[in-house]
Amino acid sequence: MKKIILDCDLMRYRHSGLYHYCLNLGNHVRRILEKEHREKIAFYIPPAEKNSFDAGANCIVERKWHDKFFKPFLWDCDIWHAPFQSGRVVPAGKKKIKTLLTIHDLNCLHEGKSMKVQKESLQKTQKLIDYSDAIVCISHHCKKDVLENMEVSNKPLYVIHNGTHHVSAPPVNPDGYKPAMPFIFAMGYVNQKKNFHTLVPLLKDPGIELVVAGRLDEPDYIKDMQKLAERLAVTDRLHILGPVAEKDKAWYFKNCLAFMLPSLAEGFGAPVVEAMKFGKPIFLSNLTSLPEIGGDAAFYFNDFEPGNMQQVFNLGLTKYRNNGMADAIMKRGNDFEWEDKARQYIEVYKTLL
Repeated sequence: MKKIILDCDLMRYRHSGLYHYCLNLGNHVRRILEKEHREKIAFYIPPAEKNSFDAGANCIVERKWHDKFFKPFLWDCDIWHAPFQSGRVVPAGKKKIKTLLTIHDLNCLHEGKSMKVQKESLQKTQKLIDYSDAIVCISHHCKKDVLENMEVSNKPLYVIHNGTHHVSAPPVNPDGYKPAMPFIFAMGYVNQKKNFHTLVPLLKDPGIELVVAGRLDEPDYIKDMQKLAERLAVTDRLHILGPVAEKDKAWYFKNCLAFMLPSLAEGFGAPVVEAMKFGKPIFLSNLTSLPEIGGDAAFYFNDFEPGNMQQVFNLGLTKYRNNGMADAIMKRGNDFEWEDKARQYIEVYKTLL
């Protein structure tokens, strides 16, 4: 019986897309492997998350002495799945262990970073690619970036989109902030890359609020957003909440006027497919992977000039209402089911075994 280990070290960042990626992929792959293939998967996981996976999961808790001395859990490991392009490949150099690397993005190329930062980031990813036996990219956009900027030699390169994180049933009211009027909802790490400040001018319409949820990643950027709101005299309708509970997130998805992600760079855009499950209008930037994920079910900002964004927003809402787009949006969301994506990963594991 073969053994696969998924490295879940990045689950230490609980309010992140990588946390949910590891959790969802791990649970779905385990169910299928154990039921249909009699194979095993284990999870190498930070101590605080040892009970995060479904009951009965084989969780190998990270210990400091693993790095200093030896890693007994590798003795019977056949495949090591490294889930992120700037993470780690623990069994580097162990030829009997096959390594699968998932690359989520090469966003350093699209964020306006300095050439030095880009070079350092790409070098780290290249090192992981060199250690790997096969590669999965989570979007065709990501695959294009990898082929154009990295050396993959003749290693197999697959595209497997992420699945949709299951969002809790929304409560009647959120535990946190409840908007007093129709509101735009945005979610993600609050930083320059997410470009949330471009949404603030939409508050010139006195009848809407803007609710932003997610890790407060760059304090200076948040201050700039607040200063912009002051200049536009809309401070009372800008609400930057920080991380929110899963059930509150569901409430915001269900009750928002629209979901928006005007990001400058996304490898996939997990909140987009979460929002699709609720059939609300979705507005995205037309950059990197977002058009690939949103497809015809979303509306796109082709620049971030306030007048243009207002026009896209107004026309999009009108089209959404006149064409009954909610069903089409929910149908698009069904293209991103973890059950299907887990089976695709298992097929890749089989090629390595």
